[in-house]
Amino acid sequence: MPKVLCLAGSLRAAASSRAVVETICRKLSAEAVFSRFDIGSLPHYNADLDPLPDTVVALKQSIAGADGLIIVTPEYNYSVPGVLKNAIDWASRPGYASVFKGKPVFIASVSGGALGGVRAQAHLKNILGGVLANTFVWQEVVVTHANTKVRDGHLADEATETFLFEAVRAFLASLGKG
Repeated sequence: MPKVLCLAGSLRAAASSRAVVETICRKLSAEAVFSRFDIGSLPHYNADLDPLPDTVVALKQSIAGADGLIIVTPEYNYSVPGVLKNAIDWASRPGYASVFKGKPVFIASVSGGALGGVRAQAHLKNILGGVLANTFVWQEVVVTHANTKVRDGHLADEATETFLFEAVRAFLASLGKG
């Protein structure tokens, strides 16, 4: 079974991105070994910090040990949240030889509005391209009006789940072919 690290791009306990991650981990647990990393535990990126903080080392080890990553991001001001970019910045060192190089990454986004975070996805794909990650090519998985589709910390919309799980299963299948 593939090992997949999941990152939710928001710090809020009741965040829609966290609910989507939890739904994937719970409902697809028979198809992969999922783990999570709390990106809120990381300090602000600072290349002068030497040795690296323990949380940064743990993030890099988690990414290195995973067969692939799932990132679910909200859209903040037409882009990705700073806390998600901060995590990517930490893990992106050393440049062009980081734990992201060649790492398969599945992206989904959430938004309270009708666009579902498509602008955040575009920015995230550009950022991941810069760190040489291998972004999974599929239809964009966007959860529009996410606040109406989450209940008790999980996604609760059958049509959205069906679309999401089809994409995640395709991603998981691709991990076995690498």
